[in-house]
Amino acid sequence: MKFIFSVILCSLTQLLIAQPKDSVNQELSLIFMGDIMGHGPQITSAYDLDSKNYDYTSCFKYVKGIISEPDIAVGNLEVTLAGPPFKGYPQFSSPDELAVACQDAGMDILVTSNNHSCDRGGQGIIRTVEVLDSLNIMHTGTFKDKADRNERYPLIIENDCMRIAILNYTYGTNGLPFPEPTIVNLLDEKEQIKADLELAKSKNVDKIIVVTHWGSEYKLQPVEYQIENGKFLFENGADIIIGAHPHVLEKMVWEKTTTADNKEKVIAYSLGNYVSNQRKRYTNGGAMFKLVLKKEGQTTSVKECGYFLTWVYTPIEDGKKKYYVLPAAQYEKDTSFFDSMESFNQMKLFIDDSRKLFGDENVNVPEYIYKDQQWILK
Repeated sequence: MKFIFSVILCSLTQLLIAQPKDSVNQELSLIFMGDIMGHGPQITSAYDLDSKNYDYTSCFKYVKGIISEPDIAVGNLEVTLAGPPFKGYPQFSSPDELAVACQDAGMDILVTSNNHSCDRGGQGIIRTVEVLDSLNIMHTGTFKDKADRNERYPLIIENDCMRIAILNYTYGTNGLPFPEPTIVNLLDEKEQIKADLELAKSKNVDKIIVVTHWGSEYKLQPVEYQIENGKFLFENGADIIIGAHPHVLEKMVWEKTTTADNKEKVIAYSLGNYVSNQRKRYTNGGAMFKLVLKKEGQTTSVKECGYFLTWVYTPIEDGKKKYYVLPAAQYEKDTSFFDSMESFNQMKLFIDDSRKLFGDENVNVPEYIYKDQQWILK
């Protein structure tokens, strides 16, 4: 079961404190989701004509149990919460209710540094931060000003046995500037990143996780930019890297401590789309990446990691297109669940494509499959 957390703000850190655990069970589990998008049809789907309100809760109802089970759940919020007028691509502003639904589904942290961070200028950055604060949702990657960044960054989470730092950067903001005093963390600001990683290490953390918005859209293989930046982050202190932006899945690698530098490394280059209106092959789904850390004495290591395939199901209900994130493996043999064989076959194609990619490319990162009413590593 997910721990009960309380939030404490303090100088240079933001702490997530768990209720005491059994001291024998020195573990912390995390799950990461890919791009949470807000295309125009998604906004239309969430609007209720009778109440004149927005509601995204149903989007996550089939994955809520998976999201809620780990201790920490992290989503990539690739929209602004800039207020009306609400718009989708190319300059996103989603209703605040999208963040409410993320929270209801069990997401504890939303990262906000991405190529759409500046879609509504500085006021969009500020309002996004303020909305997440008002909902008590932890977040990182964009900031109202330097003082805000100094107070919150890096984001530190902890339970009774370990402390984890979470950092977040984007390759760019689609050429849109972030006006002073707002800040968007950029992946190309290498000296700043080095300083951030040094600061994280000074906080006596057990692991450093960097969430990156990078790569080339619709490429199933990481490009040189991702590979080189991944090396840079690992060389300067990162232990785990979780990537987003390409809108398709890319490989996941767990390098155990048999590497030349004897340092354990985990990287998921792209988790694809978590929820979006993109329906072309490879883009209509993604993966959740689960990681379990264990601590023995003063050593914290990865106990296990794996992925859940997810697919966005878009049936027409009551004359309206709906959006449901499905745990694909749970429904891959249940044709009766779907409105048509076409929908079922689209999901099966996504599953087959994804398993082929990960079967060929992944290293030590298997799939969680649904068997006997429970999720197990394959």
